[in-house]
Amino acid sequence: MEPTKPQNKNYRSAFMLLVMLFFMWGFITSLNDILIPHLKALFELNYTQAMLVQFCFFGSYFVMSIPASRIIERVGYSKGIVTGLVVMGIGCFLFYPASILVSYPVFLFALFVLASGITVLQVAANPFVASVGDPETASSRLNLSQGFNSLAHTIAPVFGTFLILSETSSNAKAEAVQLPYMGLALALFLLAALFAFVKLPAIEHESTDGSEGRSSIWQHRHLVLGVVAIFLYVGIEVSIGGFLVNFFGEVDIAGMPEEVAGNYVSYYWGGAMVGRFIGSALLQKIKAEKLLALSATGALTLVTVTLLTSGAFAMWAILLVGLFNSVMFPNIFTLSIKGLGHHTSRGSGLLVMAIVGGAIVPLLQGVMADQLSVQLSFSIGIICYGYVLFYALKGHTIQAPKKQP
Repeated sequence: MEPTKPQNKNYRSAFMLLVMLFFMWGFITSLNDILIPHLKALFELNYTQAMLVQFCFFGSYFVMSIPASRIIERVGYSKGIVTGLVVMGIGCFLFYPASILVSYPVFLFALFVLASGITVLQVAANPFVASVGDPETASSRLNLSQGFNSLAHTIAPVFGTFLILSETSSNAKAEAVQLPYMGLALALFLLAALFAFVKLPAIEHESTDGSEGRSSIWQHRHLVLGVVAIFLYVGIEVSIGGFLVNFFGEVDIAGMPEEVAGNYVSYYWGGAMVGRFIGSALLQKIKAEKLLALSATGALTLVTVTLLTSGAFAMWAILLVGLFNSVMFPNIFTLSIKGLGHHTSRGSGLLVMAIVGGAIVPLLQGVMADQLSVQLSFSIGIICYGYVLFYALKGHTIQAPKKQP
């Protein structure tokens, strides 16, 4: 028993360090919800054009996730994390020339670079957290980590609203991104330096079917269906957050100015934070798939209320969706990589690639908002949460892959 103690201690230390990464990428991702209305006003964009922010940011997950998984396989978790942090820092720094040039394409390029770094971190950190302990409580650990991610999501809109949306003149609006993103660049480079001196413990992945050497990753049905679930879940979560400021500004909802509505975005992400900490505790007693089904049902109900009502009912219903979003990503992720064995890093890469849903779904909702209305565009959530419910009830079931000769 004695030899396991140092290892467990190393796992706990590594877990605490990795929580910092979850917090940092959550903070940066949530700032997009403030950046969207800011750039929409600055460049006089329609909703479809404004949602290119999410398209370029989350599109990088699709482009970079497989290269990121290769990086992790080749250089290991520690060096991969340092690489991701450095790339993120460069992406944040690119906001400075974008603000000087007042160029929307340069802003979009900066977002792509920034998210490319986050992609490397996602591929490394999610399976690592899931693997450092009892497999039965993997969802609980990932929920706890995602809780700190949501804490950052909760803080960032207030931070971004104060520093970005409070500016009024056109020149000031272009320059408003400089202070927050330069500060983030410095913090990311310092974190990269810290992780350059940290040695993360090695992790091993177990296979539940005994045929990992002879099976294709695409034969793992629960993983493939999980990729679709991540795509739709991330897509609708990001899309809802990106539309909140404009939705609350509508006369029949709340009629709020941007500088006020931006603060309410924190309630959406705050609900996710509370839900993830609660979910981490509940998952010690409840199976991940059951909690996922309950969450999907709650989100479906609230989206329906948003579509059928107006005023305070519609406003608070869509905000409360964040609470039910809370446990979806970590539960889908851990259910999807369960039993993949040596395929785990590639499975993680595919799941992170599916985060491209955050690029596609907001763009589709933007088209719907332009053609119909912001409120009716939320109906896309019925499809997304409906599929998550299917995955929780049926899609997560592991079926042994066929052995190849």
